[in-house]
Amino acid sequence: MTICKALTIAGSDSGGGAGIQADLKTFQELGVFGTSALTAVTAQNTLGVHGVYPMTVVAVEKQIDAVASDIGVDSLKTGMLFSADIIEAVALKIKEHHFTNVIVDPVMIAKGGAPLLQEEAMEALKTKLLPLALVVTPNIPEAEAISKRTIKSEEDKKEAAKVIAALGVKNVLIKGGHDEGAVTYDLLYDGKEFHTFTGKRIDTKDTHGTGCTFSAAMTAEIAKGASVRTAAETAKQFIQAAIEDGINIGSGHGPTNHWAYRQRGGC
Repeated sequence: MTICKALTIAGSDSGGGAGIQADLKTFQELGVFGTSALTAVTAQNTLGVHGVYPMTVVAVEKQIDAVASDIGVDSLKTGMLFSADIIEAVALKIKEHHFTNVIVDPVMIAKGGAPLLQEEAMEALKTKLLPLALVVTPNIPEAEAISKRTIKSEEDKKEAAKVIAALGVKNVLIKGGHDEGAVTYDLLYDGKEFHTFTGKRIDTKDTHGTGCTFSAAMTAEIAKGASVRTAAETAKQFIQAAIEDGINIGSGHGPTNHWAYRQRGGC
């Protein structure tokens, strides 16, 4: 039996809805063994982020080395990296260990509005990490920040995707959760063609961790050998089920249901 392995390099969410907690749950649900390298610990619940406590660069590096040298990595995703120093260290480790299936979720702002990426870290993200990525999965505000373009239409999304791809990313997937209207449109640009994945908008406040979960689902599927396009299709189905079959936890922006896809018969 071949065991596929995925690594998440991200922050911890004490509320369990986002960060490495969401990533590891998603890996497990999709039949992939999950490992982690913590970049920061957050004191967080559905009402917001109450504290952010970053790890040292050495601590992040040692975690990545420990996983790579013994367990192995079929794919990895990055989430909350917090600082330029951590981003640069992660990029160096990706090169050192020859990781190729790298999915970057450019986490910048928490659902409640708290910043999760220092301002000076943006340049490091764009110049050090994105050129190493197989896929980057920004939401619309993150895509606007990276591309320095306003996104109001599907054509705007396409132009922003081209700008981001020009940074060296092989595939750009702009998530459509911030779209207006009854249907959301995720846009995948592979450097040549555009592919769209649609979903019904669900009227709920419980969407905490959707970005982490979506990129983790892609990471798991790519670890199993799926193409980027197929991984995106599965991730879309996974997150759609997770939102639709809500679990109603907490008083604020609650988490999604990470086991919904499996309960519906997904694998």
